[in-house]
Amino acid sequence: MSERRDMENSQDSCEAQENLAPTEDTESLRMEQDRLENALLRAQADLVNYRNRMETERADLLKYGNQRLLVRLLPILDELTLALQQSSDGPSSDSWLEGFRLINRKLHTLLESEGVEFIDALGKPFDPAEHEALAQQRSADQKDGDVLMVVRNGYKLHNRVLRPAQVVVAVNDGAAPAPESDPASDS
Repeated sequence: MSERRDMENSQDSCEAQENLAPTEDTESLRMEQDRLENALLRAQADLVNYRNRMETERADLLKYGNQRLLVRLLPILDELTLALQQSSDGPSSDSWLEGFRLINRKLHTLLESEGVEFIDALGKPFDPAEHEALAQQRSADQKDGDVLMVVRNGYKLHNRVLRPAQVVVAVNDGAAPAPESDPASDS
């Protein structure tokens, strides 16, 4: 009888271990399922972020895709504008001059239709994001740091600078310009 009781106790103990084993397996499976669900959610979020980034890049490509061409057109526009300014100084009523003016207007209209904007710099405070300072010049009429003269116009494409305006910046420290000293008089 004692053997029988030992056997029953042994069987009860095995059954108890078997009952525990499925619970541990269930718990480990639940943990694995949670880990996989989290990994899936992260992967889905990464995919959404990737799609958004690609859409933004595609929109930028469409918006700024013609930037290279427009940058190459700007020197032509500058030279045409300069030629018109020079020719308007003298007496000229020739039809070719009017033709050049028409071409100039059409080129400006084309650039504006593509989103190119003129950077208005004259008289404005110097902005290194939009202006390139070529020189400084004393001026009693302008505030310190204002653009005194535009050497070459600048342009933006949808608020992105294509070419900064080349400018001369006013320096006004409140004092008159110092006279040049004569090195012979210093001795």
